[in-house]
Amino acid sequence: MWRGSVRTQDVDEYVAYIERTGMAEYRETPGNLDAWMLTRDLGDGTTEIVTVSRWESFEAITGFAGADIDTAVYYPEDDRFLVERDDVVRHWTQVS
Repeated sequence: MWRGSVRTQDVDEYVAYIERTGMAEYRETPGNLDAWMLTRDLGDGTTEIVTVSRWESFEAITGFAGADIDTAVYYPEDDRFLVERDDVVRHWTQVS
C-alpha cells in the first residue's frame, strides 16, 4: 500500500497517468493478483491517492519494485503532481 496527495484540480489527470504507469506495471508483473487505486477528497484543495496491490509473495513484489520492496517506485511526472507522498510502502500479510 502506498499513499500520496495531489491538488484536487489535478486528480483526474494524475489518476489517468498512474493508470498508464504504476497500475499497468503492477498488473503486468508476474505474481500480481490485483491492484486498485483509491481517491479521497480532503476538502482542503487536495485529494489523497492510495494504491493497493496484492501479490502471490513478497518475492513477486521484487519483479515490480526491485530488491528494496519497502521503497516507493516513482515515475517521471510524479514530481509535477504530488504535493505529499510516502517514500515507504506498507506491506501486510493477508490472513483471511
